[in-house]
Amino acid sequence: MSSCRCLATKSDRKENFGFRDKPWRFAFGFAILILARGRSLAVEPPVVDGNQTLSIECDGSSLSITTTSRLAGAVDSIRWRNHEFIDSADHGRQLQSACSFDAMSDEPFWAERFNPTEAGSRLDGAGERSASRLLAIQRDDRQLRTSTQMAFWLAPGEKSQGRSALNTRVLSDYVLHKRIRLGAYDDPHVIQIDNTFEIDPNARNRYAQFEVLTGYMPREFSEFWRVTTASKELRRLDDGPGEQPDPVILSTRDGQFAMGAISAGCPDWIEPSAGYGRFRFPTEKVVKWNVVYRYREVPAITKSKASFRVLVAVGTLEQVHAVIRRAIDGELVPLASEAP
Repeated sequence: MSSCRCLATKSDRKENFGFRDKPWRFAFGFAILILARGRSLAVEPPVVDGNQTLSIECDGSSLSITTTSRLAGAVDSIRWRNHEFIDSADHGRQLQSACSFDAMSDEPFWAERFNPTEAGSRLDGAGERSASRLLAIQRDDRQLRTSTQMAFWLAPGEKSQGRSALNTRVLSDYVLHKRIRLGAYDDPHVIQIDNTFEIDPNARNRYAQFEVLTGYMPREFSEFWRVTTASKELRRLDDGPGEQPDPVILSTRDGQFAMGAISAGCPDWIEPSAGYGRFRFPTEKVVKWNVVYRYREVPAITKSKASFRVLVAVGTLEQVHAVIRRAIDGELVPLASEAP
């Protein structure tokens, strides 16, 4: 449903680009890149079974996170106290990741024109199969790893807001390696998500936008909040839409259910702080938050991978606020053995 799948564009926040040398690396050694050029995989059965559930005891109730083959291993559901936190109506409304590139176009940047997307394409709609391809999945008690060859959001010739797709096929050669860990930092309310975007080595781009993580949530999560990085106070946030520099929380009106996210690591060649977006789509009856980074390199991007860490907090508004406060204070940082 393209009318509610709003990736941030250049105009959503002030750009501030910086450059360093070493990328933040995240290895997923068993993934095999399978190239399938020129055709949609939505009509084929999945090669790898993406139906997995992780769960943890959290305040006397189970907190569970579920991935599905329907979404090529993207997160279809997060539940706590029998309450659903993810909308997941089509192949855009999940807890998932995406990236966008300019494909060397001199026209104004529009994210959906060249937009590899974890869960699948716009034309997948509410169907049971994804144009993205799950390459590998591995699960243990509290951790799940996936590698997904992402489909472009638009099919060749398809348009977004009157702007034509820049891709010439459905399945991209951009691969997302993801690790999901429940109960990170010995806190059952914390979901740690590590993403590595593997960039198509044959592509040429000058501009990259990483929607490192986004969460589409039911409209009952109607209250928008930000946690100020200076004072760590919880403040009301207007509808925007768009990004601002403080971590975002979405909650129900009574504050009994909430989800928030904060960036906890990015490639050391990306200087700017993350943009934290919030969006309300009244017609589609859904809300969303996202964590976004951008990068420009002229004449062309030479980096092959970009790795990020995001901490997602689930609980009451008070509990989610407490997690993000701890992250701002530096309590939730990678262990030396996990350092990039």
